[in-house]
Amino acid sequence: QVQLVESGGGLVQAGGSLRLSCAASGSFFRINTMGWYRQAPGKQRELVATITSGGSTNYADSVKGRFTISTDKAKNTVDLQMNSLKPEDTAVYYCNVLGSRFGVRFDSWGQGTHVTVSS
Repeated sequence: QVQLVESGGGLVQAGGSLRLSCAASGSFFRINTMGWYRQAPGKQRELVATITSGGSTNYADSVKGRFTISTDKAKNTVDLQMNSLKPEDTAVYYCNVLGSRFGVRFDSWGQGTHVTVSS
C-alpha cells in the first residue's frame, strides 16, 4: 500500500506564497503521475497540476503562471509552489499519485491540507 503525507498548508494574504509538499511511502511501487487537486467549500474537487514520471506537466488554466509543480524522484515527493495567491485559491489541497505495485495499478490520495488566502 502506498501512503501519502502532505504538508505546507496554512493561512496567507493575497499576493503571498505557499509551498505544499507530499511524500509517498511504501515498498515496491512505481509512480506514473503525481499531482495536486483542490476542493473549495461547496465545489467539486478539481485538478490543479500534474506531472508525469517523464516530467510532462499539466496545469489548470486558473493557476498557470502562478503555480509550479515539481518532483524529486529519489525521494518520491511532489511539491507545489504557489505564488501570487488569490482568495479564490482557498481550498483543501490533495496530493494524488497514480502508479503500480506488483503490476496492479493504484490511485492514492493524501489526507488534504488546508490553504486559506485572505483578501
